[in-house]
Amino acid sequence: MEPEADEVQQIIRIDSELNKIRDYDILLERVLLEARRVVHADAGSIYVKEGDVISIKFAHNDTKQKSLPPGEKQAYPHFSIPVNDKSISGYVAMTGELLNIPDVYNLPPGLPFSYATAYDAKVNYKTTSMLTVPLKSQNNVVLGVIQIINAMGPDGKVEAFTKQDETLVTHFAANATVALQRAYMTRSMIIRMIRMAELRDPKETGAHVNRVAGYTIEIYERWAYTHGVGKNDLDKNKDLLKLAAMLHDVGKVAISDLILKKPAKFTPEEYAIMQTHTCSGARLFDDPQSDFDTIAAEVSLTHHENWDGTGYPGWVDPTTGAVLRADAEGRALKRKGEEIPIWGRIVAIADVYDALMSRRVYKEAWGEDAVLKEIRAMAGTKFDPELVDAFFDVLPRIHDIRERHPDSE
Repeated sequence: MEPEADEVQQIIRIDSELNKIRDYDILLERVLLEARRVVHADAGSIYVKEGDVISIKFAHNDTKQKSLPPGEKQAYPHFSIPVNDKSISGYVAMTGELLNIPDVYNLPPGLPFSYATAYDAKVNYKTTSMLTVPLKSQNNVVLGVIQIINAMGPDGKVEAFTKQDETLVTHFAANATVALQRAYMTRSMIIRMIRMAELRDPKETGAHVNRVAGYTIEIYERWAYTHGVGKNDLDKNKDLLKLAAMLHDVGKVAISDLILKKPAKFTPEEYAIMQTHTCSGARLFDDPQSDFDTIAAEVSLTHHENWDGTGYPGWVDPTTGAVLRADAEGRALKRKGEEIPIWGRIVAIADVYDALMSRRVYKEAWGEDAVLKEIRAMAGTKFDPELVDAFFDVLPRIHDIRERHPDSE
């Protein structure tokens, strides 16, 4: 059965929107969301193939989400599944074949795989119909798996997925894979820039920047919800901000190793030099070709500004060093309050939280109780008080991100 004309138009629209998304993780979650929508599925997961396993990246469940307070996000476990014929998703990843199962609790005899019912019992949710589709590259390599759960009929009851659903999701998955490969290339370029910075500054690890970026998006989403930011602006800003937050300290490549790798407290002169990394980072984006360049420059320049006006570098032109707003002595005035762009204010909290929670050559990691007490104490001085509240609102998701991106030993 061929898709209806309006369904084809919907897929064309989705394809166009996906092609605009730059960040790999945000694109993965959007792919899952749109795949569920196109076949009216209540739940689902998306996995990415990593060697001989597939790892869950995102999971949605509308039924469970409805039980949460407004603005809260559903948590989900992180696990990997072997690419073999013992599980449904593992089988699809291994064979590259679609599976459409009307009832996972009543599988036909003779199949090599089974359905693990323990997870349903753990989360108090009944999985019935399941459509599992491989994400394949243009040369037929399986990159991941989309698993769509419980097709919802017009009467609100669970139905089996249809042949038309298979056609829709297969077409969608094929087009989404092209976008995913492009987003992966963007992510790879960003990671290379970070690795370059890591060669200079051992603190700038992939795990650190992924955590800071993840925290940033969670805080921003909570802030955006309370401020009534529309979905289109929210999605666009998340995409740009995620990448910009990953590059918040890229300007440190301009700092001497004698200062950057010093395992002790800086002298006042050394600290002044270290502060210049904000302008150096902003200069990397000083010929803006897109909204990303603008946000990345603002993040680099302002993530060390303080809410009370005691941060740095203040009102300066990062390209020329010229003072834009001066005090009576001609020194650059400090930015304060909402003079600091929202992006810089958010990354400031995310960066400090991760730095305090992490071991450094010059300090041990703090205990989380002490870190949270410090974050709360700095509301109104170092940090925007509203964003501190948003940080605490999403703390379970912050913990989740730390678990997903641990430091390598």
